[in-house]
Amino acid sequence: MNCDSVTKLIPLYFYGEVAPDEEEQVDQHLHECAPCAARMEQQRTLAAALDRRQTELPPALLDECRDDLMAAIVGGAPRQAKPAKGPWALFLEAMGATFAGFGRLRQPVGALLLILLGYSVARFSSTAGPTLSTVPSDNVFSTVRSIKAGDDGRLQITLDETRRQEVTGRLEDPNIQRLILAGSRDENPAVRVESVGLLKNRADSPQVLDSLLNTLSGDPNDGVRLSALNALKPMAGDPRVLKTLSQVLLNDANPAMRMQVIDLMVTRRDDSVVGVLQNLMQREDNSGVRLKASKVLKDWNASIGTF
Repeated sequence: MNCDSVTKLIPLYFYGEVAPDEEEQVDQHLHECAPCAARMEQQRTLAAALDRRQTELPPALLDECRDDLMAAIVGGAPRQAKPAKGPWALFLEAMGATFAGFGRLRQPVGALLLILLGYSVARFSSTAGPTLSTVPSDNVFSTVRSIKAGDDGRLQITLDETRRQEVTGRLEDPNIQRLILAGSRDENPAVRVESVGLLKNRADSPQVLDSLLNTLSGDPNDGVRLSALNALKPMAGDPRVLKTLSQVLLNDANPAMRMQVIDLMVTRRDDSVVGVLQNLMQREDNSGVRLKASKVLKDWNASIGTF
């Protein structure tokens, strides 16, 4: 390795940014070459001087760097001019400069403001309904819908943003019920199971009843359908519930679910239930389900076949 190549590598070598094999070659060359060793010493002196120097960066430097980066990404588009500062922004800057010397009071004053804010929030939340809290801004999920390139090199991106939030409240609150109903249709089966379980004591509500019936007859997850079935137990005598149970008994693909439906339907004897069980016996191929249905029909002194 000659002096010219070592001279080019000295800044990288000083900061440990060269490959291991090159580092060994540069190190060996510096031990053997006095001029290159002197240049290395100059690099150390320069770095020490830079470390001692404190430069106050302009407040707008970060924004300018972001603008330059965005311009480079979109193909060298010119930086947009910053809008002129309004009176309110100028007033805030002046106030900041005026009170710059009061840094020692910043922490106690900030603590007092936080205490007052917490007290006010507590007073408000004690009388308000559901409490909404926003999770930190890094939990914002973006879905890009379209990207269009303009003639000037700029890109137009259309996106949807979803911000994760937390809501607290009681089940009696209509807004909480609305969110739980939405959770019963969520893509996550675990969320659907938990939501349907919470609706158990609200099955007398028309909206909740519709949601539970749709879940029982159409949800693809066995656990979610079973949770809906358990939630509908207090409403087993309702004609709409009985009709949906009959459909599930004849169409559900899970034999365990069909057996659970039989247990719920026979809690009260009904001529329509007898007809459904007799129809089931003609098409059921699972021995466990057939045995349970036939036992119920025999206990009710009903024929296993239909007439």
